[in-house]
Amino acid sequence: MQSKYNTWYHPYKISEDYSKKVAYFSMEFGIDQALKIYSGGLGFLAGSHMRSSFELRQNVIGIGMLWKFGYYDQARNDDQTLRTDFIEKTYDFLEDTGIEVEVKLHDNAHVKVKAYVLKPEIFGTVPIYLLSVDVEGNDFISKTITNSLYDANELTRISQSIVLGIGGAKVVEALGGADVYHLNEGHALPALYYLRDQGVKKKQMVFTTHTPEKAGNEERDAAHLNRCGFFGRNYSEKELEKEMVNDGMINYTVSALRLARKANAVSKLHSKVANDMWKSFDGISKIIPITNAQNQLFWQDGVIAKTWAKKNVKAYKARKIELKNELFEEVFSQTGKRFDPNVLTIVWARRFAGYKRADLLLHDLERFEKLISDSKYPVQIIWAGKPYPFDFYAIDIFNHLVHHSKNKPNLAVLIGYEIDLSRKLKCGSDVWLNTPRITREASGTSGMTAAMNGSVNVSTNDGWIPEFEKDGVNCFVLPEIDHKIPVWEQDNIDADNLYNILETKVIPTYYDKPKNWQDIVFNGITDVVPEFSANTLAAKYYQKLY
Repeated sequence: MQSKYNTWYHPYKISEDYSKKVAYFSMEFGIDQALKIYSGGLGFLAGSHMRSSFELRQNVIGIGMLWKFGYYDQARNDDQTLRTDFIEKTYDFLEDTGIEVEVKLHDNAHVKVKAYVLKPEIFGTVPIYLLSVDVEGNDFISKTITNSLYDANELTRISQSIVLGIGGAKVVEALGGADVYHLNEGHALPALYYLRDQGVKKKQMVFTTHTPEKAGNEERDAAHLNRCGFFGRNYSEKELEKEMVNDGMINYTVSALRLARKANAVSKLHSKVANDMWKSFDGISKIIPITNAQNQLFWQDGVIAKTWAKKNVKAYKARKIELKNELFEEVFSQTGKRFDPNVLTIVWARRFAGYKRADLLLHDLERFEKLISDSKYPVQIIWAGKPYPFDFYAIDIFNHLVHHSKNKPNLAVLIGYEIDLSRKLKCGSDVWLNTPRITREASGTSGMTAAMNGSVNVSTNDGWIPEFEKDGVNCFVLPEIDHKIPVWEQDNIDADNLYNILETKVIPTYYDKPKNWQDIVFNGITDVVPEFSANTLAAKYYQKLY
């Protein structure tokens, strides 16, 4: 039986406000625990966007990759340190669209790319087309390109961009074409080069830049990319020179900013940082702020939402105890430690990366030991998150926390940081700790969904936080410091400020002023919804970007 999804199709009536046909390209989508094709924040954002587009009946489709091994499965070595496992995944809920296109990879001009579709009725998203090269007729090496998200091999990473970009663009062509092509980060950059050659106008191309981190803004040798088939055809030297920056390199972000009509940064602060970062390059598009957001229906606990709407403190507290116990069952299962639902619980959970400073609390060990051993004001602390499997500095931070917490009854480091555990941590925590160095976190959406569930943000004033924060009213914010001073000095000052805020404000308020604490909790929910709901984001994309 022929799939309905071999043409541009939605099983609902498109809203008149959102009728323009949009193809949204993303290397990862965090849709559901069962579909392991995401690594972290970028995927969570894309997944929430696809859910909200469905709820608003937008004329949007997603274009992504069907990762055979996902990102990786987080496990433990025999000493409890991090182990990365790569295990094949299979899904019976994806439908073969019958669409198969070809892309040129290196010397192979006929690599087959098959498109599967995640239908809207499965998880409540717009149709998402997932591409695979694990196709009969492809050679063994080609088949491995869609094995692992963010593969460490450079040639494989380039090939992944070509499959997503050019393969994805050809799938959209097979569906009938789009009015707007939206790249969520620069991974699918080959799409814009290919589409330009096909006569697609600049006004139809838009781009979201996500990170001020150098590692997130890929840069590769132009001649090498040309040999790999990155541009959809072989570029002449003269054509290549027009695209080059920095001694013969192609910077994915700069190229996307030049090819797109308009671009957005993912917070107001990030917009200032991004415009400053790229201002020296000619021909780039304007970078406007459209702050990242998360889907409220998916991430917010239904009972918490009702208790907040009615301002029913007693019912809220009862539900919070239930949610904390659900989280603590996971803590007990993984660590053998019994956490107390009546004790203030602090969670740090997100991707492990050096600039995010998961270990900032341990900066002054004497002060930290005093904090965690105070019998009058007890605390429990949980860390969770996935480092990139080949970021050995981040893995070392994870393992350092494992060793330090192993024999402490009120400290835990959890593995398996995926959607389900993320939800438990956001629902079951009292405090959501966010400690990036200022200007280094473009947005940082985990604190949004934590706030939706009554977890109070304690954060540096970075990413989305400046647009949300009312210090002492809906969250607690560390004093802003000069981000240009040496990082070791930043860490000293921020750690000292963090201890002060926890010791003099956060912990005493929780225990000694429960009414004030509850006001902060409810204010946090009020101020995060609907401004930082993905329905607002999806509407803004149509209004400001498309």
